Amino acid sequence: MLSRILHTNVLGLAATLQAFVAPMRERGSGALVGIASVAGFRGLPGAGAYSASKSAAIAWLEALRIELHGSGVDVVTICPGYVATPLTAVNRHPMPFLLGAPEAARRIAGAIRAKKRLAIIPWQMRIVFFVLRRMPGWLYDRLFARAPRKARDLPG
Repeated sequence: MLSRILHTNVLGLAATLQAFVAPMRERGSGALVGIASVAGFRGLPGAGAYSASKSAAIAWLEALRIELHGSGVDVVTICPGYVATPLTAVNRHPMPFLLGAPEAARRIAGAIRAKKRLAIIPWQMRIVFFVLRRMPGWLYDRLFARAPRKARDLPG
């Protein structure tokens, strides 16, 4: 499961966007958009592979943005929180600030139009993950050790 998630979310993203880098750079314009997740900001219990893959996607998109700086090509990283889809419909854990898919798409399109380097959607998740990223590891471990979670995405 780990290799499949990493392959899809990191290598698939990189391979897809990489095909457009040279043509956009030659043209001197365009926008490359990558979908990551707020799960990429901290390791979430029961979602280790997913969190790791989205963290890698965020870092790769950041590096790509810097590499393309001044070329006329924008790189936009989208980090949605929970979006109501058939995949999230099976979640038994709380999904704060859940957005319907049409509303999430509208907000994502707005972030792309605004050429945001990093868009965390919805805005409430920016606050949550701002706090979580700055939380000491010992406190994060203690709080999330008892958090509801999906079944482990790794064997064992």
